[in-house]
Amino acid sequence: MAINLQKGQRETLSTGNFTVGLGWDTNETSTGVDFDLDASIFILGENKKLLSDNHFVFYNNLNSPDGSVKHTGDNRTGEGEGDDESIIIDLAKIDPNAFEICVVVTIDECEARKQNFGQVRNSFVRIVDNNTNSELMKFELDEDFSIETAVEFGRIYKRNNEWKFEAIGTGMNGGLQDFLNKYN
Repeated sequence: MAINLQKGQRETLSTGNFTVGLGWDTNETSTGVDFDLDASIFILGENKKLLSDNHFVFYNNLNSPDGSVKHTGDNRTGEGEGDDESIIIDLAKIDPNAFEICVVVTIDECEARKQNFGQVRNSFVRIVDNNTNSELMKFELDEDFSIETAVEFGRIYKRNNEWKFEAIGTGMNGGLQDFLNKYN
């Protein structure tokens, strides 16, 4: 049975081979323009900085150099049930210098489209065991965001040679460039 996480809750990952699924819906009274939310991964070292530019995995760089992280592709509308974007992670392949994997979602062209997370609902991140196809844990963002244009959904981090997931759910104003500035 899956664990329903609360903001700030941390749980040990029982498998190193899993999929991070992210989902969301947009409000009917949105801006009249499709939302394009983008899931991205930042693979960080012990100093909380990107191991290299190629350790930023997103719609234009679908695979990490070590093959441990694979983005399944950009979903440009978010329509339909279930996961809108997925990222497959195999920790057995991850660079030994990696200590943290941040999972963020940003809104493409948020300023031009006048969109923010106040217009997004039913957001979640879930971890699915790739060996059993069972959901291990899920974090539903029940916080009401207003003007934020990016959300750090969660992070996977190594502590004492054990990988854990932390439900973050923190919004900020900015986009991918702001996260790149933070982690470079």
